[in-house]
Amino acid sequence: MGLSSGPLTKTMYKELWLACAGPQVSIPCVGERVYYFPEGHMEQIKAYMHNGSQQQLPSFYLPPKILCKVVNVQLLVEPDTDEIYADITLLPDHDQGEVIIPDPPLLESSTCMVRTICKTLTTLDTSTIGGLSLPLRDAVDCLLTLDMSQQPSWQEVVASDLQNNEWHFCHMLQEHPKRHFLTTGWSDFVNAKKLVAGDAFLFLRGGNGEICVGVRRRKNHTSSATSNETHLSILATTSHAITSGTRFLVTYRPRASPSPFIISLNKYLKAQSYRFSVGMKFQLKFDGVDSLEQRFRGTIVGVGETASSKWPDSEWRSLKVRWDQGMLVSCPNRVSAWEIDPPKRSWWSCCCFGISIVKKLFCLD
Repeated sequence: MGLSSGPLTKTMYKELWLACAGPQVSIPCVGERVYYFPEGHMEQIKAYMHNGSQQQLPSFYLPPKILCKVVNVQLLVEPDTDEIYADITLLPDHDQGEVIIPDPPLLESSTCMVRTICKTLTTLDTSTIGGLSLPLRDAVDCLLTLDMSQQPSWQEVVASDLQNNEWHFCHMLQEHPKRHFLTTGWSDFVNAKKLVAGDAFLFLRGGNGEICVGVRRRKNHTSSATSNETHLSILATTSHAITSGTRFLVTYRPRASPSPFIISLNKYLKAQSYRFSVGMKFQLKFDGVDSLEQRFRGTIVGVGETASSKWPDSEWRSLKVRWDQGMLVSCPNRVSAWEIDPPKRSWWSCCCFGISIVKKLFCLD
């Protein structure tokens, strides 16, 4: 008796990749129009390579945001570190003028029903002595019912990861107190994945019985992976793509990026309608422990301000904020409009926004 799965289907692979990326991560769809912010891309490189350099770079006369169409998306994983990343191919739009009308929504890609166990690991979990204690409710929901006639009750679990490696675990139930464990095979997984406290272990079971496991690296994880990307190469490649009307490749690393820098056109336009002002209260979602969403609150203290000397009119992190006291994590003092939850608007402000759109459409201003 046990759970077993072969190589992952395309749909299940995507579900596992997104689980490893984190609940706040979204990936653009092929055919979707997006705004690409090179300043945010350079911010990712700085964080990923742990480079605090403030070197002066040529601007290549790039605009602060570039309207593009998504041509291709590949969800990938580093073979040596299990860090997930996405290669996104973009094609600059020939017309870089301001857009005011949202694009029609694309058809949603197929999904599958997935049950998930997510546990943020402690030092004891990664000690390779004993096994991994699983959250009781999640284990009951995710794993098959054990044969209670056996003493002790156990079953073998065979799961695939993003590299289609198979992992064999022994799932065991302890009665007093009632706890579910992964025992045999857990230490091999810990050593192979180089897990440390703060990383999260993910176990997914699809509706068709597919079983897979993955790792969500803790934020600010020190990576041993290398990248050919540099600030200069990003700017030069993007500049050539715009002037020649050709595609260019962007590597997005969700666990390294302080903020996403490829933003859906529709999401951008929606954020534009919020009409932020100094003194406005807001909320921002962050990944919490074991995939639980955390909302942090703050106040906007500056609008339209930017720390960028290269793009003084950039909308990247153009909101200066002050966070409420008592927070246990450090948060940036500047955010972008599309990152935060929209403030509640009155019916009168909604009417005013609608009138402003009509004026733009019919050039009544």
